Amino acid sequence: MRPRLSRRSALGLLAGAGAAVTLGAAGYGQLSRPVTGRLLPSTAELPEPFRVPLPIPATARPVAADGGRDIYEVTQREAEVEILPGLKTTVWGYDGQFPGPTFVGRRGRPVSVRVRNQLPVPTSTHLHGGITAPDSDGYPTDLLLPVGCGNPARPAGGGWTTSASHGDHVAPGDWQLHEGEKTYEYPLNQDAATLWYHDHRMDFSGPQVWRGLAGFFLVHDDTEQSLPLPVGERDIPLMLCDRSFAADGALLYPSLDDSCTGTPGVRDAYAAGVLGDVQLVNGAPWPVLEVAAARYRFRLLNASNARRYRLALETDGRTAGPLVQIGSDAGLLERPVAHEAITVAPAERFDVVVDFGRFPPGSTVTLVNALGENRMRQVLRFRVTRQAKDDSAIPTRLAASAERLGRDQAAAIRHFDFRRTDAGDDRAMWTINGRPFTATDTWATPHLDTVELWRLSSDFHHPVHLHLAQFQVLTRGGKPPAAIDAGWKDTVDVRPYEVVEVLVRFRGYRGRYMLHCHNLEHEDMAMMANFDVV
Repeated sequence: MRPRLSRRSALGLLAGAGAAVTLGAAGYGQLSRPVTGRLLPSTAELPEPFRVPLPIPATARPVAADGGRDIYEVTQREAEVEILPGLKTTVWGYDGQFPGPTFVGRRGRPVSVRVRNQLPVPTSTHLHGGITAPDSDGYPTDLLLPVGCGNPARPAGGGWTTSASHGDHVAPGDWQLHEGEKTYEYPLNQDAATLWYHDHRMDFSGPQVWRGLAGFFLVHDDTEQSLPLPVGERDIPLMLCDRSFAADGALLYPSLDDSCTGTPGVRDAYAAGVLGDVQLVNGAPWPVLEVAAARYRFRLLNASNARRYRLALETDGRTAGPLVQIGSDAGLLERPVAHEAITVAPAERFDVVVDFGRFPPGSTVTLVNALGENRMRQVLRFRVTRQAKDDSAIPTRLAASAERLGRDQAAAIRHFDFRRTDAGDDRAMWTINGRPFTATDTWATPHLDTVELWRLSSDFHHPVHLHLAQFQVLTRGGKPPAAIDAGWKDTVDVRPYEVVEVLVRFRGYRGRYMLHCHNLEHEDMAMMANFDVV
């Protein structure tokens, strides 16, 4: 059976993470302050912050173009890279890179990505935020097996698909298997947005993303490119994630099976989520970026397994001005919104503009995480090194059309409760509506080209992600949405004992998709649910 956490462990892991826990009448832990997981301490000697330059992920180049379609090839493979200075770390990366190469597409111009798997484990690549047909969505049981593993028509061995560890969640006939290579088709019939791609393998998303299987996928369109926003070297994707390291530089992760071929899951103490003690930005620890006294666009992505961020700018210990948000998960906002701080849950994206023209050359500005402690409060430092011509601006209107959905448009109302559920014998699991995931069950059947109102509730911090469908936040805790909830989204931060109402639009394709918690340890413990667009 799939590993489950005992009630004692479920409460202990929260207390061990530094939260005060008391039992409520229903038997669930009441948290005195936000907790998203347990810290996994490194044994490596950690570097001082702000000593290494910020790397920019390489841009993927198409290998061919066919009838208005760009064709790419990428290989998932192991590689040794230097993350901590002076140490080598083995990563699992797209083209051996961490982060993987950045794909850049344009609305209406399809992209094909042929993925080759040279890793020792199966994978499933999900374009997070993509409006994609089911066979290219990266469903967790649609597996790309390693090159040379044998006939994909038969069940793979070594616990890959049919081991008893999966329990009754996935039956032998539920798997779709491809050996060696698979081509994913992305039509890109969607607005300009900062998307990302990552591994989505059943039961093993947490350890495989932790080892490096993630990268950016940017979509442009005419509206975005007509705006005077910062471009070129002043348009920078920033992948934020935390990791932990062994003394020899190896990545640490508390898997029950380090090979990712047998028993899935993490040790009980980390079932609420794994937190690292090294802050990485684009794969570098606490990096520094030299900037001109000009505006920069930063595409912020929280690619952590479980860590949440409350990002703000500081200089000399004081607030250094706003982060001006221009885009959310699924595209541009109607109008820019200035934030003193932005809370970013796992998988959320925020496109922001920072005006370094307010600072004289020689200034330093630090991006900090107010939810972090000690070193983990530090994220990224900017050094303003020079004056520069700046023709960019932040327009008062961004999106060409800003449709706002209304409650009266909802064709159906559904409730999805994300909760630690008793499973008998003093055991518990992360579930949706009290049910663990199965590949065959369906939680909802929305109709194509309709809007539904979904109520999302939780007992913990659960970043809820919908495949295919985009949504607008209608209410949060019975009140109007927060400023950071603006725009079209595909992931929303549902906080403990909170109800978030979202208006969900289903467009693009019929077929099976899913919603799930994007705390990857929760996802790997069955906190997923299918919905069928009909």
